[in-house]
Amino acid sequence: MNDEIKKELDQIGDIVDSKIEKAFGQAKDNAKGEIETSLKSEIDNLSKEFLAKHDDATKRMDNFEVAHKKAVSSSQPINFKSSLIKNINEGAIEGLLKGNSNAAKFEMKAGDMTMANAYTGVVAGETVVPDFKFDPTRSVHIRNLIPNGSTDAQTIRFPKESAYDDGAAATAQGSTLPASDFDITATSVNVEKIGTFMRITEEMLADTPQLSSYLSARVPGKVLAIEDNEILNGDGSSPNLDGLFTDGTAFVTADTGAFYHAIESANEYDVLVAALNQLALSNYTASSILVNPTDMHKIALLKATTNEYLRNQIYSGLVPTIMGVPVTANTAVTAGKFLVGDLNQATQLWIRENLSLEFSREDSTNFRDGFVTVKVSERIALTNYQPNAIVQGTFSTAKTALETA
Repeated sequence: MNDEIKKELDQIGDIVDSKIEKAFGQAKDNAKGEIETSLKSEIDNLSKEFLAKHDDATKRMDNFEVAHKKAVSSSQPINFKSSLIKNINEGAIEGLLKGNSNAAKFEMKAGDMTMANAYTGVVAGETVVPDFKFDPTRSVHIRNLIPNGSTDAQTIRFPKESAYDDGAAATAQGSTLPASDFDITATSVNVEKIGTFMRITEEMLADTPQLSSYLSARVPGKVLAIEDNEILNGDGSSPNLDGLFTDGTAFVTADTGAFYHAIESANEYDVLVAALNQLALSNYTASSILVNPTDMHKIALLKATTNEYLRNQIYSGLVPTIMGVPVTANTAVTAGKFLVGDLNQATQLWIRENLSLEFSREDSTNFRDGFVTVKVSERIALTNYQPNAIVQGTFSTAKTALETA
């Protein structure tokens, strides 16, 4: 029973009890044992009110139980089989079975409603995350590993030693000193352009939150990825740069190599140490080792004959090193290739126009058609001063050259 109704009935009952107690008191005090007519009337009215409210509460409880049973019944999932059984049990085909009818009909209720079968289009609420989500670009670009300079010219020209005949020798007193000579060649590279563009509608820029920020972050990263490839692998034919792999000295795989056929079970770690040695023989001190992440992790998984990992020789801190030289794992490097170099001496990146992002309506029919052109571009040049300051190659070829015969 509802608490409110119960409370109300209790209040009426208490009043009736008090009236009855008062009536008994009057009857006791009255010589004739009579009760005042008004008091009897009050008790009678209160009793009728109590009984009426009690009956009303009982009916409401009965109705509530019926409604609850219906609600529980209707909340059960209904399918064709359960509905069919329910209707048959309720006598839907009884007349057909007894021969009183030549047909039977009963209604099937619809199945449960779901968003999939009841909603068309976007009906339920949505939460839209404002920021664009995309895979990250490289955290370190090759330009961060080499010296950078600025220029206001189209061509970068530098003198480069192309030959040196060394005649220096110990000479007896009074004897003529031996002669030496060298050749200097003027070398030049042109500033080249790297970039891209896209056309988007004015409505996209105006109505899409964070679109400008997305373009500012996303598109330049793609252009820098092309720059990475040019710095490493450009073939020197305009508009391509002279890449470090293109100009760098190849890893020695002939019998003139210091460790030719001298290493048992040669692996990637051995190759990089041999490359460091080759660089040292040319009087350069390596500043960086570049490999692909796959090759870096392959090296980290190398084990000694006792099944112990060799990674302790590489990871002495957060930055992996081999013989003290930092190793950079970068996706710009082709898997299976490596580069070891004194990059501070070997090369320099010249920036004529730094990477920039521009928005403009002044392109073709943009103004008339309601488009905006987004352009990202840069103008740069790469001067490789000393190819011998770089040793580059492929792990498979180098391992074969080092492996014992």
